[in-house]
Amino acid sequence: MEHTEKFKLHDEKGLLGKIKCYLSKRPLPSPTDRKKFDDEFAVSTSFHGIHNIAQNKSKVRKMIWLSVVLGSVSLLVWQIYSRLVNYFAWPTTTSIEVQYVEKIEFPAVTFCNLNRFKTEAASKFSIIFFLWDVVSKVLHLQEIGANNTDSLETLDFVTSHQNFSITEFVKKNGFYLNQDTLVHCKFFGKPCGPKDFRHVFTEYGNCFTFNHGENIQSKNKVSLSGRGLKLLFNVHQEEFTDNPIPGYADAGIIFVIHSPKKEPQFDGLGLSSPVGMHARVTIRQLKTVHQEYPWGECNPDIKLRSFTTYNTYSCLKECKAQHIQRLCGCLPFLLPGNGVECDLLKHYNCVSPILDHIEIKGLCTMGTHNSSCPVSCEETEYPATVSYSTFPSQKALKFLAKKLNQSQDYLRENLVNIEINYSDLNYKITQQQKAVSVPELLADVGGQLGLFCGASLITIIEIIEYVLTNFYWIFIFFLLKILEMVQRTPLPQAV
Repeated sequence: MEHTEKFKLHDEKGLLGKIKCYLSKRPLPSPTDRKKFDDEFAVSTSFHGIHNIAQNKSKVRKMIWLSVVLGSVSLLVWQIYSRLVNYFAWPTTTSIEVQYVEKIEFPAVTFCNLNRFKTEAASKFSIIFFLWDVVSKVLHLQEIGANNTDSLETLDFVTSHQNFSITEFVKKNGFYLNQDTLVHCKFFGKPCGPKDFRHVFTEYGNCFTFNHGENIQSKNKVSLSGRGLKLLFNVHQEEFTDNPIPGYADAGIIFVIHSPKKEPQFDGLGLSSPVGMHARVTIRQLKTVHQEYPWGECNPDIKLRSFTTYNTYSCLKECKAQHIQRLCGCLPFLLPGNGVECDLLKHYNCVSPILDHIEIKGLCTMGTHNSSCPVSCEETEYPATVSYSTFPSQKALKFLAKKLNQSQDYLRENLVNIEINYSDLNYKITQQQKAVSVPELLADVGGQLGLFCGASLITIIEIIEYVLTNFYWIFIFFLLKILEMVQRTPLPQAV
């Protein structure tokens, strides 16, 4: 045992001896050589001021130059620190640019009748208003009472009529678009008709979109300002009605102007034109570009399953659809996705409470980068200016009464004239940009180095080389000292 321990100690000392021998072959520079190395660095470095400290023999001048160099380095550190703090605050600037073009894309326009259902169907089936409020809650969150008469009547109805299809009922008994309700239609001087509109469900029931994404006209462009879409609707007030409560007591057409690639969103964005009025709508195209996080709030990596183009409204619909499908095992027909359609009983007992739960818990939020649906990186909007005039005039009223074979009172109470035009052939781009890019940061830091110390990237490499060389010498010096101390340690005496 003692022999083994001695062998190990001898072996360790032999290894340390070899290391010491190897290091001794590369002798450390003498104090004179080290001083010469320091002097050469001070004279040759491109860091301004160092050679004035090293070469001046006057102590006063040395102290002055030392103070100047230290002051410059302090200012440099402060400036670089402030630049880095500013960069990592992710500042942005906003630029606004107006682009003039020869042709500009016309937006999609979705129209709905403010009176959503046929009078005959609603009189026989008055519960339809409450049922549609329950179903359309997925699009337009609203307060639905639980203890009123409609609620109890609805529960009895959905329990006893589980095969009732509200989708087919609304399609059949909601507002329709044909030659009778769309009296006149012209797009850029060319006639158009109901075939140029696509049916879509909204909180207003049956609605119709002109220039939708699937329509070939969506690729057409307007080449003259002041001309666009001209429509004359007959809302048939005697045929269609609505729940006579605040919010649904008007008569006319409600419409929303949106991108052909975007779903119509009426909640807070709809424009309306009452009967007996001519609404002149002047629009402009506004494109907005947001920066991705951390400069902005958009996330370019988010893709939607059911929509080709990302926007927050479509994202919120998908988010609600995923929660409802997971918790209720079905999918409301007003939401995107593939799944079993929710019947009325599921809408009432599951979907409606889940929507309240989503709202209270904030499961589908929008706006910031860490929300369910952050702001889109690019979006196109159409700000509108609307002016109204009485329609038709006395002379036009007589002409239309004869042409349409209707009384003048009927025309006053049913006709809605809507005209949508571009104000100018230009579009405005509002772009969020990085206030400081990486090249700008490097240029700024480089400018500070040059201003205060006359330094550059080469200077930094010189300083790093000088520091590492001195560190290497110090490390070897202490390593040799340690090896000498270990070799001088006497072997333990055997007892």
